Amino acid sequence: MTAFPPVPRISGIAAPLIRANIDTDAIIPSREIKGVGKTGLADGLFAGWRYTAGRTPDPDFILNEPRYAQAPILLGGANFGCGSSREHAVWALHEYGVRAVIAPSFAPIFESNCVRNGIVPVVLDEALIARLGDIVTIDLIAQTVASDAVSARFDIDADARVMLSEGLDAIDLTLKHARAIEQFLASDKTDRPWIYLELPA
Repeated sequence: MTAFPPVPRISGIAAPLIRANIDTDAIIPSREIKGVGKTGLADGLFAGWRYTAGRTPDPDFILNEPRYAQAPILLGGANFGCGSSREHAVWALHEYGVRAVIAPSFAPIFESNCVRNGIVPVVLDEALIARLGDIVTIDLIAQTVASDAVSARFDIDADARVMLSEGLDAIDLTLKHARAIEQFLASDKTDRPWIYLELPA
């Protein structure tokens, strides 16, 4: 059983929300967090920007445009996900349907939270992001981003690539090495038996 749906390849509409320093409070304002679970957050995603007074959708906000509604890919600016470390920001994006964020840089904790929750964080040069068309394809295995006007390669940590492409969490990733771990323990028990002595009850 996977921790989340694998995302080896993502293709779809890319919504351009290209602003620098989009912080986690903008992504999911604290007033929108009503519980401790991973669900019930999508309606509050970018609430400060999506709605006007009376919770009316703001037609000028990019995700309220019909062609960008439920876009699986979000284009952002530098330092995306800065601010507090709240994991709710990633949970809200995922529940809304975002499966990848492309930005020139990410706040480290936010980037790590993305990997652990099934969202592909793609670091791409700002000039290349500006040239991406509406339809974008991300191939996580090949580590490429492509649209009509652009084809580029991006770097991602090897463990992050495996976790995202196979839908694994950190424990699942460790268990892929279960046989090597068991072999090490067997060898270590021979080399250092005193480590494994059981104390009398």
